[in-house]
Amino acid sequence: MSGIRFISSGESHGKILTCILEGLPAGLKVSSEFVNEELKRRQGGYGRGGRMKIESDKIIFGSGIRFGETLGSPITLLVKNRDWENWQEKMSAEGQPFGEKVTNARPGHADLTGVLKYARDDVRDILERSSARETTMRVAAGALCKIFLNECGIKISSEVLSVGGVSGEDEIKNKIDSAKSNGDTVGGIFEVKIFGVPTGLGSHIQWDKKIDAKISAAFMSIQAVKAVEIGDGWENAKKFGSEVHDEIFIDENKKIFRKTNRAGGIEGGMTNGEPIIIRAAMKPIPTLMKPLQTVDIKTLEKTSASKERSDTCAIWAAAVVGEAMAAIIMADAVAEKFGGDALCDTLQSLKSYRERIKNL
Repeated sequence: MSGIRFISSGESHGKILTCILEGLPAGLKVSSEFVNEELKRRQGGYGRGGRMKIESDKIIFGSGIRFGETLGSPITLLVKNRDWENWQEKMSAEGQPFGEKVTNARPGHADLTGVLKYARDDVRDILERSSARETTMRVAAGALCKIFLNECGIKISSEVLSVGGVSGEDEIKNKIDSAKSNGDTVGGIFEVKIFGVPTGLGSHIQWDKKIDAKISAAFMSIQAVKAVEIGDGWENAKKFGSEVHDEIFIDENKKIFRKTNRAGGIEGGMTNGEPIIIRAAMKPIPTLMKPLQTVDIKTLEKTSASKERSDTCAIWAAAVVGEAMAAIIMADAVAEKFGGDALCDTLQSLKSYRERIKNL
C-alpha cells in the first residue's frame, strides 16, 4: 500500500458534498456513528452562525465498505446539504434565479483573486467552493483515518488555547460577544496533539518526505489559518540552543528518553516518539456584518463587501478540522511505512518495527 489520499467535491449550497478516500487497508471496522459524531463536533463551538441550526450532517457510505468493514477499495463518502433544499424552496416561492450574482468581493476572502483567476463575473462561483463548508468532507475522511490510527495505538486530540488574544472561558465568551455585537469577527489559536506515534515516520531524505512539512501544509490548507508551529517553534527562535534542544538520556533499563519536548515530537523531518504538538493561528473570518470597503467587479465603483450568513468565531470547528488533517497525514505516513493491503498485515509490520527499535 503506497499511502492514503483523498479528494473532495461540492459547494457550500450545492446538493451534496462528497469525498473519495483511498488507501485504508481491508478489514478495518468502521462506524457511521463515530463519523457523525465527528461531523457534529465540527458544527459546534461558541460563536457559530445560523447555518449550524439548519444542517445536521449525516454521513452516507457510498462504496468501499461492506457489513461495516473496509474492502481495501476506494471509499466514497457523501453528505447532503439541507440548505440546497431551502434555496430551491425560496426560488420557487419568489421566482428568483438560484443564487443571484454577487459582484462585491470581500476583503480577506478568495473572492476577488478567484474571479480574476478563473475569469468569472460572479463571486458566488468562487465563494461556494472556497467556503469552509468544504471541510465537512475533510472531517469525514479524517474520522475514518482516526479509526485506522486507533488500531495502531495512535490518538489525536485538540484544544482551543486563545481567542482574540485572550484565554479562559469567560474572557473568550466576552470577546466573541463583543465582536458579534459590533458586527465583527474574531480568530484564535488552537493546538492539536498526537500520542502514541512510533519513531521514524517521515524522512530526512527529501524535502517533500519530511513529516513536519506535510503537517504544516495540511494545516495551512485550512480556511483562515495563517500560521503554524510545531513544538515551541516561535519561542525557540528567541532562545539559545542550550535552552531549546531536547537532551537525550538513558534509564536504568537502557531505554532512551527525553525530559522535554520542545521539538514537538519531530526532529529532522521524522517523528522521534514523543507526542506531536501542532499549533495553528486562525485569522478572523472575512465575512463581517458591518462590511469593509471593496469594489464592485461589474461597475468598478466603490461599495461595501457582500454579507453571507456566517460565524463570529469558528476556532473550535477549525480545531476539529485540524484533528482531521493530522489524522489523514499520520494515517498516510503509517500506511506508507508499514504497508499492508489488509489491516492484519499492517499491524503485524508495525508490531515488528516497534519491537525492533524499543531498546535503541
